[in-house]
Amino acid sequence: MQPYELSLAAAARQIRARRLSPVELVDSVLDRIEQVDPQVRAYVAVTAEQARGAAREAEREAARGVFRGPLHGVPAGLKDLIDVAGTPTTASSRVRAGHRAAADSTVAARLRAAGAVLVGKTHTHEFAYGLTTPQTGNAWDGGRVAGGSSGGSAVAVAAGAATFALGTDTGGSIRVPAALNGVVGLKPTYGLVPRHGITSLSWSLDHVGPITRTVEDAALVLTALAGHDPRDPASVDRPAVDHRPEQEPDLTGVRVGVPGNYYFDHVDAEVAAAVRRAVAQLEALGTRLVEVDIPMTRYIQAIQWGLMVPEATAYHERTLRTVPELYQADVRILLEAGELMGAGDYLRAQRARTLMRGEWNRILEEVDVIAAPAVPMTAVRVGQETATWPDGTTEQVSDAYVRLSSPANITGLPALSVPVGHDTAGLPIGMQLLGRPFDERTLLRVGHAYERTQPARVLAPLAAPATPVAPE
Repeated sequence: MQPYELSLAAAARQIRARRLSPVELVDSVLDRIEQVDPQVRAYVAVTAEQARGAAREAEREAARGVFRGPLHGVPAGLKDLIDVAGTPTTASSRVRAGHRAAADSTVAARLRAAGAVLVGKTHTHEFAYGLTTPQTGNAWDGGRVAGGSSGGSAVAVAAGAATFALGTDTGGSIRVPAALNGVVGLKPTYGLVPRHGITSLSWSLDHVGPITRTVEDAALVLTALAGHDPRDPASVDRPAVDHRPEQEPDLTGVRVGVPGNYYFDHVDAEVAAAVRRAVAQLEALGTRLVEVDIPMTRYIQAIQWGLMVPEATAYHERTLRTVPELYQADVRILLEAGELMGAGDYLRAQRARTLMRGEWNRILEEVDVIAAPAVPMTAVRVGQETATWPDGTTEQVSDAYVRLSSPANITGLPALSVPVGHDTAGLPIGMQLLGRPFDERTLLRVGHAYERTQPARVLAPLAAPATPVAPE
């Protein structure tokens, strides 16, 4: 096994035991980037020199017996909306030409403090305003979409070009690419992880969180990221929590809600079957399945767009008027559409969101988590704009991908995407677990317990160089 193939938790154990040097791990990941990134195009920029310097410092600390925690010496990619001091934050847009961040974002600073090594900035759909990340190819099939908007982060992790990565999620932008690339994506509760220093798409829907190879890895990263920061007005002041699940979690009596409506409507048959098999596996682990009725489904799309579009347009107001030609056409059209929305539409969306949040919280008094598909279909081919369902209904691909993920953004609930197999074309399928506010521990416990029943996860099948390490 090569160092770049290790999960975060496995790498942390080997570094701690002095069986693996941070320098070896970072060099392995940088070599992997050099090998595969010309194919998948996950990175906007690779900070190899700085990464090697940070790895040498992490190695010196380890030699003195100083370990900052499980992220010590572990290479990470950051979505290029996240400020890193002295590094451009391009948001994958020409609008940001010449930009350079003056200071670290809160999450970048916390990763540094935890000993993580930044290896580069990953591609996003321009300003995170899309679900495909067109610059980047899917890690399992380069002719298919990566998902978005954190497509570069998900592909980097799936291809071994980062041990973990950070993404942002406004309507599904962590969970969608995670599901389409066969990795784990966690959108924490709104307000748990501060967004200071992160380019906004929609302030009341934006979240930041980890994309990893395993659920345990996601818990390790979340533990390092979570915590109050008054510079983010939405940040919630809560006691610090170790989010790591037990190594042998007991799910006896955990109530898993299975939607009887919405989440399995207009969903590919192979996706639905894989998720139902995963739910059956959760039942075999001791959970109790409870059918639940998803509330206010006819309003979900209207609320999501009614909040996101005007908030995004407000953020881009100046540059949209001064340099509109620098935006890609799809993003510029959405931003211009926001100028046509009235205050009444926005206020009605906010009022409906409040009602929806209350209804979801009532459901989550009856169950501990809800299990459902993360996306209704696997990765579509690049250039495909619509999907047609068996009943003849046609849907825009972007609407389809956001449809099952956006309720967690509207309500602010935590949501976790976990791989649950592949379709007959070999493309990954993801199951979504949704939980109570600030109850990430239960989500991660359920996801980790399921994951332990499955074969060891493999990287996307790209060619590999050689420098083996001891397997875990």
